[in-house]
Amino acid sequence: MSTKRLFDMCLSSLGLVISIPLWVIIPLAIKVEDGGPVFYFQERVGRGGRLFKLLKFRSMIVNAEKGTGAVQATDHDPRVLKVGRLLRATAMDELPQLVNILKGDMSFVGPRALRPQEREVLGNSDVLAIEQIPGYDRRLIATPGLTGLAQVYLPSDAPRRKKFRYDILYIRRRSFMFDLKLILLSFLITFRGKWEYRGKKV
Repeated sequence: MSTKRLFDMCLSSLGLVISIPLWVIIPLAIKVEDGGPVFYFQERVGRGGRLFKLLKFRSMIVNAEKGTGAVQATDHDPRVLKVGRLLRATAMDELPQLVNILKGDMSFVGPRALRPQEREVLGNSDVLAIEQIPGYDRRLIATPGLTGLAQVYLPSDAPRRKKFRYDILYIRRRSFMFDLKLILLSFLITFRGKWEYRGKKV
């Protein structure tokens, strides 16, 4: 077992224990707002192109993608719940992914786990499948992460082409100390509530 995997297992286990109160408060807040399901399962692409089910707290209205398909959320997206805005700003909607990390589907740090057939809406309203963006395949050699270089240093609405370049840079430079730095910066962004910020986060 690698040091990275052992670290992921220990930290995700600790995180699940410490976050027990949030597993009560967040579901209650979602239920109070619209009465819909608490959890949201999404199919994601893992290492080597393997598909897995990612677990999240639901932050959008039920059937948010009906008629649009898998399109990234935009600024002031009307599909996002009121409690969802807080969850997304602090990344608390991704707290259940600690289970995915414990299972080995994900790591704490790595390229973002993307959705199969996800599309990106460009500035001119054209839609592009992410598989067509240069660098997509090269990202698949690494286990996807809860956080990563692109997630920390780029605005949430940065184009995928740029995010993929950061992902590839992370893969080249990855090390235990680099991962630890990105995790600490991620905690800082969470405390500042800037995960959905369109400017500099750190």
